[in-house]
Amino acid sequence: MASKGASKKSSPPAGPAAAARPLLGAHMSIAGGVSEAIGRARTTGCECVQIFTKSSRQWFAKPYTGDEVEAFKVALGASGLKMVIAHDSYLLNLGAPDEALRKRSVGGLVDELERCELLGLPYLIAHPGAHVGSGEEVGIKTIAKSIDEAHQRCAGFATEVALEITAGQGSNLGYSFAQMGQIFDAVKENERLRLCFDTEHAFAAGYDLRDAEGYERTFAELDDQVGLERLVAFHVNDSLKPFHSRVDRHQHIGKGFIGLDAFRRLVNDPRFAGVPMCLETEPGPEMREIVADLECLRGLFQPAG
Repeated sequence: MASKGASKKSSPPAGPAAAARPLLGAHMSIAGGVSEAIGRARTTGCECVQIFTKSSRQWFAKPYTGDEVEAFKVALGASGLKMVIAHDSYLLNLGAPDEALRKRSVGGLVDELERCELLGLPYLIAHPGAHVGSGEEVGIKTIAKSIDEAHQRCAGFATEVALEITAGQGSNLGYSFAQMGQIFDAVKENERLRLCFDTEHAFAAGYDLRDAEGYERTFAELDDQVGLERLVAFHVNDSLKPFHSRVDRHQHIGKGFIGLDAFRRLVNDPRFAGVPMCLETEPGPEMREIVADLECLRGLFQPAG
């Protein structure tokens, strides 16, 4: 079980409406510069947004200029958005048994943390990593070693890593809460670690959110193994594949195998008021499908009283 030490939660946005439900938003493209994602988020009615800090398919990118950072902060200040979070590159594997790839991945994570720190983002969401044949026990130790090295190189940073639960596809680790708890326990400065819950990943990994009993059992186990106080972000995605498929395939809200009831429980769960929930579904032409998914989620919210 992960140590439930001091936890630095994000401050929820002010106001009664914000306090009553989670923040709803989506992943937005940074094409044209990171500040462009803010404008896209505004046009779709997001309250929060997730971005990549650079291309997710490339190892290296030019450092931000002072003008880029300033443009981002000005755009964010004028946007009304309550929170921006980031997601790391898909190329990184903090659990790689190949030492050259592991070190390259640590360097990539450090670069992403530095970019988040410059932009003033509270969380960088990261996949734990894959053991690629070395075995789960070795993989967990390797992931912890990699995070320890990144923490050492980013001492004093305000930005924190939020490890994302996985679907368990291939040799990816972090597909059970017990396993995620083991990763947390193995990290030396684990008070700096946070958690991101992806609804599709959990469903694919064997956590059934479709009825009230399964929903409550899921979050009770998460609290026991990691701690709900660690949970700082959600990815809200329906599933293209059936329950316990161990396949990572997102679908639009209410159009997959999870169904609307799970999302109705989630957006009305008072434990998650003020927590960012970002869609990772396909935006569609002119981002109309993102708008539709956000409207669907908002329609599921039932104000108290």
